[in-house]
Amino acid sequence: MHKWIMSALVTIACAMGVYLLATGLPERPKEEKLAEGQELLKIKATNFEFDQAEYHVKAGTTYKIKFSNTLGTHGIEFVGLGIDLTKDNPDTEFTFDKPGEYELHCSIMCGQGHAGMKSKLIVE
Repeated sequence: MHKWIMSALVTIACAMGVYLLATGLPERPKEEKLAEGQELLKIKATNFEFDQAEYHVKAGTTYKIKFSNTLGTHGIEFVGLGIDLTKDNPDTEFTFDKPGEYELHCSIMCGQGHAGMKSKLIVE
C-alpha cells in the first residue's frame, strides 16, 4: 500500500549524504612554494621528542625551515647558528654554509622531558 514511502526515504537519505560530502570536506593542503634552488626542511616536535634523531642538509643550499608542534608547547634552537623557532615564529630561511654537526634542542621549558629533547643537524 505505502511502498513508495521507503523509496522516498532512501532517495532523501542519499541526497543528504551527497550534500554533506560535497560541502563538509576539508580544504586541500596548500603546496609549499619554494624559490629556485631552495629546499624544505620540516621539523616536528611532539611529547618531549623531535620527529627525527638526525636531520641531514647540504652545505651551501638555502633551506626554508618549518617547525611545528603536534603535542605540547615546544620551540627549537639551532645551537651555534642563531636560529630559534617557536609556535609564534614557525619558519625561516637559512643557508647552511659550514659543514659539521649542530645540536638542536627545545628552547621552551616544556616539562620533565625537556632536558632530553635533543636532535642533531648534520650539514654535509
